[in-house]
Amino acid sequence: MVDAGSQVRGSIEAGRRLAEICMGGLGTVTIAPTGPIASWPYSVVVHSADPVLACLGSQYAGWSLADETGDSGFFALGSGPGRAVAVVEELYKELNYRDSAGSTVLVLESGSAPPASVVAKVAEATGLRAEQLTFVYAPTQSLAGATQVVARVLEVALHKAHTVGFDLHAIVDGIGSAPLSPQHPDFVKAMGRTNDAIIYGGRVQLFVDAEDADARQLAEQLPSTTSSDHGAPFAEIFSRVNGDFYKIDGALFSPAEAIVTSIRTGSTFRGGRLEPSLVDASFA
Repeated sequence: MVDAGSQVRGSIEAGRRLAEICMGGLGTVTIAPTGPIASWPYSVVVHSADPVLACLGSQYAGWSLADETGDSGFFALGSGPGRAVAVVEELYKELNYRDSAGSTVLVLESGSAPPASVVAKVAEATGLRAEQLTFVYAPTQSLAGATQVVARVLEVALHKAHTVGFDLHAIVDGIGSAPLSPQHPDFVKAMGRTNDAIIYGGRVQLFVDAEDADARQLAEQLPSTTSSDHGAPFAEIFSRVNGDFYKIDGALFSPAEAIVTSIRTGSTFRGGRLEPSLVDASFA
């Protein structure tokens, strides 16, 4: 059990490393002194030369882990390469991928370590013993937690591409950046800031082996501007739906701006727009 920001302070550097762990070693995460939003210049930059496997096969928080036998009330979504060992999600049928490993790791966006029942569930699904598992956890309110969530800017673009039906095998490289959101002790505000960093301040460029028409369509479909909920800070939207996450339009969870380059033709297409005023309203 590795506490990256719950009972310990943690750090932005811990969050950067946490994000790379989430990507299973198939991506790099850096903190850059420049970024998409001028008033918040420090940004999280994510790159992967295998973005589908790094982001959807590992980083995506797709494994629901709850304490179903105890009364702890524990619930978290699992990220990281442990997902690709367990392959309990339907997504892996599409990816046609499974890891074989003698040990593995999961990252949890949580303020506490998982209870024994969750450890047992993961051990059973992965076919590994408990001592072969590592859990790294940090809440969104922490420096590490906030950093690793913003580092999902590329991942949400890949998830959106999957949602709109783009051929995942055609995505050959990807890079994204979003402003480093200030940490906040309140969960809803912290969640709002990390989401707003991507939704209103995130920029992603995908390189695809596709014809111009498909590349252009992807650039138009990817950005958060396609959502009916676009236009207000995320915490405000969350309050509007009375905290029911699933009432928020799923199209909102996307980068603000998308750039798609066809490696077949060399043409580049753009969609969406940055919203500096909404980032300012959220962060300040």
